[in-house]
Amino acid sequence: MAQGHGPIARIKHYIEHLIEIGGELTWELFAKPRNPHHTADWVWFVCSIGAGTLILAYVYYSKLGLGLDPIFDKTFSFIYYTYPLWLPLLLGKLFVEIWLKYIRLDFITENPPVLLEVRIPKEIEKTPKSMELLIMALYDTGSVEYNETYWRGKIRPWWSFEIASFGGEVHFYLWCFPKYRNILESQVYAQYPTVELVEVEDYSKKVVFDPPSKHMWGTYFILQKPDPYPIMTYVDYGLDKETEEEYKVDPLSSLLEYLGSMKKGEQLWIQILAQAYKQRGIKEGLLFKERDWIAESKKEVDKIMKRDPHTKSTRQFTEIGYPIVATLTEWEKKQVEAIERSMNKRAFWCTIRAMYYAEPQAFHLISPSISGLLGTFRKPFNSNLLNGFKLGWYTDVSDSTKDFFFLFGLYEWVTRKWVPRYARLMLDAYRRRSIFYAPYRNWQTKPFILTTEELATIFHFPGKVVTTPTFERIPSKKVEPPANLPI
Repeated sequence: MAQGHGPIARIKHYIEHLIEIGGELTWELFAKPRNPHHTADWVWFVCSIGAGTLILAYVYYSKLGLGLDPIFDKTFSFIYYTYPLWLPLLLGKLFVEIWLKYIRLDFITENPPVLLEVRIPKEIEKTPKSMELLIMALYDTGSVEYNETYWRGKIRPWWSFEIASFGGEVHFYLWCFPKYRNILESQVYAQYPTVELVEVEDYSKKVVFDPPSKHMWGTYFILQKPDPYPIMTYVDYGLDKETEEEYKVDPLSSLLEYLGSMKKGEQLWIQILAQAYKQRGIKEGLLFKERDWIAESKKEVDKIMKRDPHTKSTRQFTEIGYPIVATLTEWEKKQVEAIERSMNKRAFWCTIRAMYYAEPQAFHLISPSISGLLGTFRKPFNSNLLNGFKLGWYTDVSDSTKDFFFLFGLYEWVTRKWVPRYARLMLDAYRRRSIFYAPYRNWQTKPFILTTEELATIFHFPGKVVTTPTFERIPSKKVEPPANLPI
């Protein structure tokens, strides 16, 4: 067994970090509101719990004769005498959660990821279908045994597809663990033989966030409707067909043009994290099995078609006993068609982050730049008929919270204290590409389902139809040497 991974070393290492990790978990569970934008509501909740506890304690100990003493006695007696049943389960669950967090952090630390920049040539005649095939090849749900999950901390791999603008210069990036680098590179070159992949330093680590002299803002994009409904994809734009380049309409065009309009002192990053979807259970470290996305999609289809999920017929009958056939509108037919097309695709758990960074010379551009980001990212993919993106949690204090603290003259204090803290946490989560596992597992959001078709729509390498002047392309494409070249 490798040095440092024996039972004694592993347990010793765990004990050293147990107090620290336990403290973090306790803070996460009991002290920190789930959504910091609801701080005001959380304060009222905590105050209500505290006041209620004090009132009940006063009533109990002052013997006010309200007839509650027997109820209190029975309740506390039941809790006390049944603790051999519930206490081991509670402590066991707590131990497993902390242990998995610890060994998985070790596993991730021992496998430092790589960031590859994609350098795109001037001439690239590929549709997003090529990117879909690439992403489909990255679909890896992994297989684990109990010892790999609960002792080695093995996890399912995930990927990050990123677009960044540095003062208007637009770059594409791919992030992965070193074990999967060869797979990623081979699939990229298989679908895009003329591009170049270069390992680069993480651009997000070059930024020094030092408020108030520097400004940083981040947000999540989440789905407007349930997961079964797909967003507008390249198929809806007709890019699944071979078309002359000048007639193509690329949904990324407006976003890339906007990223190219960033001024000196501004940076804008978009990060799409993706992990292969598969129902996980105890073997993967979950007490309860994950929800079945396919079953949810089928249920949504049955709901639209107003039919019984088992008999596939309507539950309503005419007066003489014939089943009533549901008449679907063109709208509903398209919804059913889109959902069923998605069910035939590979699916990924996904999270989308966006970060905006500004230096003093660009402070006057903060508001219009952030507003422009929210519009240009969402509009090409949003559909009233199907699904789309909306703004999720963001690194600011909600209006209701601001109003609440304004009443007590604490508006400036809460803004000055919490906004930079949220930005630092979001930046750290971005750098770690962390959302599926600790330290930022499900932090301020929850992953949603996107299919390979949807992923290929929001991230693909654009062709000549995108003419953004600041979108850097390599001057020529690579060619293979002649086969008869003398050695």
